[in-house]
Formats: sequence, C-alpha cells, structure tokens
Amino acid sequence: MQNRPLVVIGFVGTVLDAADGPGRWEKWRPSVALGMYDDLLVSRLELLVDERRFNKLAGRLRADLAEVSPETQVRIHDFFLSDPWDFEQVFAALHEFARNYPFDTEREDYLVHISTGTHVAQICWFLLTEARFFPARLLQTSPPPKQRTGDPGKYAIIDLDLARYDRIAQRFARESEDTANFLKSGIATRSATFNRMIEQIERVAIRSKAPMLLLGPTGAGKSMLARNLFELKQRRHALKGRFVEVNCATLRGDGAGSALFGHVRGAFTGAQSERAGLLKSADGGLLFLDEIGELGLDEQAMLLRAIEDKRFPPLGGDREVSSDFQLIAGTNRDLSVAVLEGRFREDLFARLNLWTFYLPGLKERAEDIEPNLDFELERFARVHSERITFNREARERYLRFAMSIEATWPGNFRDLGASITRMATLATQGRITVEVVDEETARLRRLWGGARRGAGDDALLEALLGDELAGVDRFDRVQLAEVLRVCAAARSASDAGRSLFQASREKRSSSNDADRLRKYLKRFGLDFPQIQAAARRL
Repeated sequence: MQNRPLVVIGFVGTVLDAADGPGRWEKWRPSVALGMYDDLLVSRLELLVDERRFNKLAGRLRADLAEVSPETQVRIHDFFLSDPWDFEQVFAALHEFARNYPFDTEREDYLVHISTGTHVAQICWFLLTEARFFPARLLQTSPPPKQRTGDPGKYAIIDLDLARYDRIAQRFARESEDTANFLKSGIATRSATFNRMIEQIERVAIRSKAPMLLLGPTGAGKSMLARNLFELKQRRHALKGRFVEVNCATLRGDGAGSALFGHVRGAFTGAQSERAGLLKSADGGLLFLDEIGELGLDEQAMLLRAIEDKRFPPLGGDREVSSDFQLIAGTNRDLSVAVLEGRFREDLFARLNLWTFYLPGLKERAEDIEPNLDFELERFARVHSERITFNREARERYLRFAMSIEATWPGNFRDLGASITRMATLATQGRITVEVVDEETARLRRLWGGARRGAGDDALLEALLGDELAGVDRFDRVQLAEVLRVCAAARSASDAGRSLFQASREKRSSSNDADRLRKYLKRFGLDFPQIQAAARRL
C-alpha cells in the first residue's frame, strides 16, 4: 500500500510508445502501461522527450494516459539530445535535469523508468540513481507474453540499496570480513580499536586512490599492511603495476634523487647510463615510502609534484616522464612536529594527511599477542615444514611474561616474531617446553635491560622536564627514570601502580596504587597521560 504520492520519471519511448490509430490499444506501450497497473498508482509522470521531433507523440501519450488513469498528472519536459547514443552527452543532460528537479523526498516517492530510451540512457539512469543524484528506485516494465487490449504486462521495482536484500547483504558482509582478515594476514586479532581501523582502511583502499599515511612505531606492521593493500587492489583489478617498497632512511645525499626519480646519462659524475628510478618503476602500481620523514626537503618537493601532476623530470633531464602510481607512506615520527621544525614540507604533509592511520605497537595491543603467537607458529611451519607447539604450562608462562609490564617489545611484532622463531628452532620433538621459555624470557630481559640502560630513559626525562631536569638530584633522577619507564610501558595508571608498588601491596601497606603514583608524579609536575604521549613521540 502506497502511503505517499508516487512520481515516475522516464523517457518517451520513441519506438515502443509510437503506435498510432485505433490499433494502438492492442500494442504494448510502456509509458501508457504505467497508468494501467492496479497495484501501482502513479500520481505524476515526468516524460522526457524532444518536443520538436515528437510533440505529436507526446500529446497522444498524455491523452491516452488521461483515459486509462485520469488521476495521473503528466508533465512533458523538452529534452533535446543530438545523439542519444553518446554516453557523455546523455549523462550530462540527465545529470543537469536531476540538479534542477525539485525533489521532495519527505513527501514523495520516486521511480526511474528504465524500459524506454536507448541502452546508453538506461546505463546513465542506473549510474545517476546509484550515486543518489536521483533519489529513486528503478522501475522496469515488460510486455505480456501475448499483446492484447488492457494487458499492461509486468513491472519490477529495483532498489539499489543492497542492504535491503538479505542474501546480497550477507554476501557483502562475508566478503568484507574476508577482506579485513586478508589485510590482517589472517590473524584473528582481538583488539576492537585495531579491527575497526582495519575496516576503515579496507573501505578507503577500495573507494579511494588518494595517498595514505601509516603512522606507528618500528615493527608495528606498516610494511606488511602496505603489501597486503597492494595485493587487495590487484585482486579488485585496481592496480596493474608492481609493488615498490623504499626505505627512505637508506637514501642519502645525491643518490636519493637519482634512486627515486632516475637520471639521464651524464647528470652527474659516474652517471654513465640512464636510470628509470623507483617512481617510474611503480607506474600503474603501488609505491610504499617507509620512513618518509627521513626524506630530504628537495626530494620532498619533487615527490609532491609527482603525486599531483603524475609527471616529474629525472635528474639532469629536461623532458618529464610520467608515472601514475598510488602512494602509501609510513613513518614512526610525528610529521606535524617535523613541519614546525622545518624538516618536512607543510604542503606535502597536507597532501599525505587525507587518510592517516595509526598502527599501535605490541604493548598497546596486548590482547593480540596470543593470536600473533599462533600466526608466527603457523608461519614457522610453512617455512620449515615442521609443526611446533607449546606445552600448556610453557604457553601460559610465555604469555604471562609477554603481556606483563616487564616485556617492553621495543621492536613490536618484529621482536615477537623473532622470539617465537628462536623458541621453535630450539624446541625438541616439536614441543616448546618451560625450560625453552625460561631461557627465551631471560634472553629478552638481558636485551631490553641493556637498551633501558642506554639513552632511552634520559631522552624521556629530557622530553618531559626539559631545563628543569638540571634541578633534579641524581638520586631522584635514577628513581624517576625507572618510574617513567614503567609508566611508558603500562596500559593504565593502575597497571603501572601495581607493578611499582607490588611489594607494598602484598604487605597490605598500600591500598590505592594509582593514587600513590599520581601523587609521586605530581612532585615533578607530571601526569600519566603526559608520560605516555611523550613516550610515543620518541
């Protein structure tokens, strides 16, 4: 049952609607049939036609519709097309009609009649309706098996909102889930925040060709995600070229421009032949520039031009070369700070910053340590053709250590992968035992302990206290450095407090660890969120 007036928009069928004389009532005419369906009450019919050529036909259709459906208002719109088979012309004309038509979706429902007009017109109707320039559903009519007076044939209404079709919606949901799993390399991640981010990245990768910026600490998986995005786009036939990965930290001096943009023969001493450059190699494909914050200012300027114009001159050359690539950039630095310090171009940062995603480190995704452990064991099995497992106690002991504050994972998932590989290699009879786990955790403590005794603590102290650090006694400085290290690695103030005051808690002499920590930090004008933010910037 229709609750609101129904408006149908369509072309006059200059062939199908053209029957004349008394015998026309025995012919199926799609525009006239719109007024003959008992369960489709058309309040208004908007007919598009070239009145200079088909004015008589339009008048006859108006009269015949008044006879079969007097309640239907018929409006004739003069619609000139010099070539109704010219896609660009038809699309532009219909787009202009949609822009100027006074749609009132609060009071009326709309259908676009696609059974009249050329095949080109039908394609344009579909595209413009799918893009919501016409806020309508599609209406398709068809003749009866045997044409006779009074038989309007059949009609079907097609809603392009696929969410309304349960089986189609379920299929797309499954495909979206499969795509997200692919981007995560099949790892059943548990972090809700990370999973939502992957869903967003999937939608952006499918719908947009704009550059993408991946932020996050070293070892967080930026390179793997970039490669997975490339393979996803290849599956969708969005890219035909290669995946080209460049670590900008390895590009130094004059060789940086040559490596990226190529050079002509004789461009500089030693340039005895031409070189295409990595940007040209990525033509039609995906270019991943890791550690883009390390790129020099001159190379940044040339890169911006290559992104915007798809053209750039090789070093020493006058003739530009073209390369249409999609760019993904990665960095563990805060580029907004680099812009303020003059080390990164503001215009390039603005160009990269349309789609920015932060890949958290392992400490920020402790719930994903266990699924990544299983992923690394599966990878070891594929590479070495040997399946390795933990015994129950060993697995629990390793996970307890891996998720503790003591485990800092400075190399993030790269460190975790190396740790699992070592244990799997040392396992006997396919089982990782408690002894193997204890040896590995001791090794990690030694590695990370040495790193902590390095410059990292001083850097965090200096970042937080600045010139005020000179006024802190050496005794307090050593103690504060350890507190900051624990806070930087902890997931919450309560977590940090439990680690710092564990002995007091066991003696029941401390009841609120987080409050005790807050008061200690306040002595130095610090708080927990401030420490975590500073640690992420380093």
